[in-house]
Amino acid sequence: MKCRLFSFIVLALFATANDADDSGANNPCILIVGDSLSAGLGVEYQKTWPKLLEDKIKEEGYNYSVVNASISGDTTSGGVERLPELLVEHQPAIVIIELGGNDGLRGLPITTIKNNLIMMIEQAQSRRADILLAGMQLPPNYGSTYTESFAALFPELATKYNIELIPRIMQEVALDGSLMQNDGIHPNTEGQQIILQLVWQPLQSVLYNSN
Repeated sequence: MKCRLFSFIVLALFATANDADDSGANNPCILIVGDSLSAGLGVEYQKTWPKLLEDKIKEEGYNYSVVNASISGDTTSGGVERLPELLVEHQPAIVIIELGGNDGLRGLPITTIKNNLIMMIEQAQSRRADILLAGMQLPPNYGSTYTESFAALFPELATKYNIELIPRIMQEVALDGSLMQNDGIHPNTEGQQIILQLVWQPLQSVLYNSN
């Protein structure tokens, strides 16, 4: 009898532990596909804007999980290659696309960047995901024609596909040296908080409270 009772207790504890582990398994997913700005290069992950976003979502009472699939150095072509599998694996309700900066810094053709972003947007929309597209801009040394065409690309696509735009995700941060790391390229912990605020505003329009 004692053996049977002990077995019952063990099974009950095991089931309870599994329930706790799976508590967020059925929550809708926010998928972030980006480069080093979202991967948090040079910053403790707990202080990156994707992790801060996850924390804020919980604080505000939304039932979403956050999957950060960002890779430092990634480009739009890398995003096109990786996104289909990510969509199948995570079935996101929302996709945040933060790519294009590395393409622009390499001087890739605007049409190439545009076509890659279009493919990503259409892939996500085919899975009925809401999309946030992060706007980008380049340093002026790339020439006004290229930099202006590059910056205009993101609002153009947001309008065309009726998706939410995060206007120039690094503009406020990059112009303030106190918000940047010593490399002058990546945001520090304070800069991560500013990016969170820029992302949060358009994100709220596609969030729903499932409580």
